[in-house]
Amino acid sequence: MSMSVGVPLELATGILVLWFLWAPVSLLGTRFPHLVRGFFPISAGAAFTLSIAGFMALTHAPMTMTLPLGLPSLPFHLRLDPLSGFFLILFGATTCAIALYLTGYRHREGYPVELRIGFSFHILLASIVLIFLADDVYVFMLSWELMAVSSYFLVVTDHHTEVVRKAGFLYLLIEHIGALAIMVAFAIMRAHASQGVGMGYTFHALHKATLSVDQAGLVFFLMLLGFGAKAGLLPLHVWLPEAHPVAPSPVSALLSSVLLKLGIYGLLRVLFDLLPAPMGWWGLVALVLGLVTALFGAIASAVQNDMKRLLAYSSVENIGLITAGLGLALLFMAHDMRTLAALALAATLYHCINHAFFKGLLFLGAGSVLHATGERHIGRLGGLIRRMPLTALLMLVGTLALAGVPPLNGFVSEWLLLQAFLGATAFSQPYLNMGVPLGAALIALVAGLAAYVMVKFYGIIFLGRPRESTLQNAVDAGPWERAGMAVLAALCVALGLLPTTVMHLLHPTIAFLMGAHAPQALHLTPGLLIAPLAVRDATYLPMAVLGVMTLIGVVAFVAVRRLFLRRMRRARPWNCGYPVLSAQMQDSAEGFGQPIQHIFATFLRLRRVVPVPEDAAPFYESVVEDPLWYVLYLPIMRAVGKVSVAAGLLRHRKIAIYLLYSFVTLIALLVFAS
Repeated sequence: MSMSVGVPLELATGILVLWFLWAPVSLLGTRFPHLVRGFFPISAGAAFTLSIAGFMALTHAPMTMTLPLGLPSLPFHLRLDPLSGFFLILFGATTCAIALYLTGYRHREGYPVELRIGFSFHILLASIVLIFLADDVYVFMLSWELMAVSSYFLVVTDHHTEVVRKAGFLYLLIEHIGALAIMVAFAIMRAHASQGVGMGYTFHALHKATLSVDQAGLVFFLMLLGFGAKAGLLPLHVWLPEAHPVAPSPVSALLSSVLLKLGIYGLLRVLFDLLPAPMGWWGLVALVLGLVTALFGAIASAVQNDMKRLLAYSSVENIGLITAGLGLALLFMAHDMRTLAALALAATLYHCINHAFFKGLLFLGAGSVLHATGERHIGRLGGLIRRMPLTALLMLVGTLALAGVPPLNGFVSEWLLLQAFLGATAFSQPYLNMGVPLGAALIALVAGLAAYVMVKFYGIIFLGRPRESTLQNAVDAGPWERAGMAVLAALCVALGLLPTTVMHLLHPTIAFLMGAHAPQALHLTPGLLIAPLAVRDATYLPMAVLGVMTLIGVVAFVAVRRLFLRRMRRARPWNCGYPVLSAQMQDSAEGFGQPIQHIFATFLRLRRVVPVPEDAAPFYESVVEDPLWYVLYLPIMRAVGKVSVAAGLLRHRKIAIYLLYSFVTLIALLVFAS
């Protein structure tokens, strides 16, 4: 393979080596904590440099490098192209903010952050970069396993409790199920790769693999299973709501913002780059799976009372939207609808980076709230806008962005996805012409539920009065933590106000993914007006929306101040006949989710607990559990347990019995071979 090394690839490789070298130095955290903690802001600068390398890769020809590492016949091959460049931008910008936050992060348990997080954190960063740069199966699977193990140790940072260890085990189990599926899919492709096209295990050789229709379909299913496990698609999403609540908040931010996107990166790399032209049913399967995942995640997040579990299910919802856009792009490409395929890919990539920014911001903000109050239960919070005003302001940006409120970034990508769904009216099959536009209605329902969830999330945590007396002692986040959140908040605003610029930056990646099927460009008007298909169809001008909203706000403020405040009469509020007005009379988290529980009770598993102890006042509690855990995973666990018990009967303490087993097995193999 020819080697073409450029500055962006050299920068990315240098930062990769730097993080690998810094990881063992982090073990000195107990002896030199201030020195090791200083690595986090340097890592933030390195991540920012990595995003610059990603920007450079968008306009640069693909660069390759062969390293003198690995086994004698299996050297490491690296590659930096527009697809990996885009994800380096996403990864670098998000990691920069998280590293800044980690500089000032102090855990409530008091363990040394530098020691427990520093080592695995830098190993994880290096392994993620290596995944994006991998150009052969050997490097990819090696870095994938390194990513899984290092992220596992970050999840179980607080390993002294059993619930943390169980969540970590579940996370590692799902990770390895996915890795096994990916490895089998690569093995099928490797078996049909042309040995005359470089080494058979490189991506260049796999791209030339001659697969039959059935073989390509099998590889598609295996890759969807493997990368879907990492992304959090149904039914392999169960590790998300377990791992996120127990992991440190910066780790949760990294898991949701970056690690989930590794699954999307893998699907894009394989389905659009390595496999032959997609078939229509591939896109239909991915589309339906994405929509079902998005709806389930939105419903489940609406009824959660743990703020980190709520955000975890919200990530399931957003990954479902991204997968739906990916499936729609595959469907359009299979039917030679190039402009709509490019639009669907643009919405997919746009929402990838949007979700990384606003969900990272929300997890970091949730970490600040948890550190200040010691509470994850939303129903025990309230009124924190007075105690943590700067954190409340930054998290308001994240909640509005996730809710899809213009002119922030979440609205743009969801609007683009809706345009792609609504434009799908030229299929040759009537059922597609009728069914695909109905996906727009489902997207609108999911967006409405997301807005409902964010009203609950932000309103109960920050507005109203404190529900617990201990909240009076809450203090705002430190300067380093606020700096990390401010970076992500600024990016949310920038991506919302400059969508045309972002779309132009996405075009090289879209052209790389679509290859010969790529259109020259989407219809992008000059300036700030975005009209992806045609101006007469649909347009969006974020600056105009911002101006109108600002004007309405100013007029409302002046009107209230001049017309109503002068004639306002103050009086004590009516408290429904109760003698004392209490903070407990405010709307609770359980009450806020009650309508969703009733409407979507079929999709939920609701367990009501009404204990009435003799020496305490009675109380009521409702627990919403994941139904797929009881429908799918518990039967599998019971079956495995029975098989294990049956296998245990074969155990004996006599060597003669084990020799007899070996002899019988050998005879059976000889008979089968003959």
